Amino acid sequence: MTQPLLQVLKLTAHYGVAQALFDVNLTILPGQVVALMGRNGMGKTTTVNVVCGLLGCTSGEVHFNGHDCGQMASYKIARLGIGLVPEGRRCFANLTVRENLLVAATQGEWTLEKVCGLLPRLKERLDQYANTLSGGEQQMLAIGRALLTNPKLLILDEATEGLAPVIRQEIWHIVASLKDAGQSILLIDKSLAELLPITDLCVLLERGSTVWQGAPEELNADLRDRYLGI
Repeated sequence: MTQPLLQVLKLTAHYGVAQALFDVNLTILPGQVVALMGRNGMGKTTTVNVVCGLLGCTSGEVHFNGHDCGQMASYKIARLGIGLVPEGRRCFANLTVRENLLVAATQGEWTLEKVCGLLPRLKERLDQYANTLSGGEQQMLAIGRALLTNPKLLILDEATEGLAPVIRQEIWHIVASLKDAGQSILLIDKSLAELLPITDLCVLLERGSTVWQGAPEELNADLRDRYLGI
């Protein structure tokens, strides 16, 4: 039986005295693409923050690649092999594209040359400062930066939000190519038309709890209306 790459069990978490997660359960197998879904404010980004060590869990378990990382520091979790493309991109504005890409690079399959092959727009702008890029180019930079950490799991939090349609399609093409290459991915996105065809498993959150999970073809109209507002 294949061992999970990421396993989240009965996860709870708080922001101060306010409880944000009540019972989140999530499993990702090696090579699997999983979509974490739900309306705004239901705990998707909070779950990602706990998995990445940016927020401590109150109770429950987070295991990644055989390690218990529920209370582990974020930099140690990153070293285990989680690459995060955060909501809002968060590129280093006063660094060049090249410097952004290399700042956290590790040895492995993904090199600067390979990332530029996947994201040719970045190759043309290696010596530009990040704050001179368009929003779509900054998003590609955030993806390239995460890939250069050579992650076992790539997390994309709203990677297409607020972008022009042509750029969104380009990013979805990149994600599909990563899936074809066997990259394990956790996706948060609202674009069901693009999300579902590349997803192996959907996990729905409602008020900080996992309420349903299944194959994308099982996500029927009733579930979409009840938990996604579609």
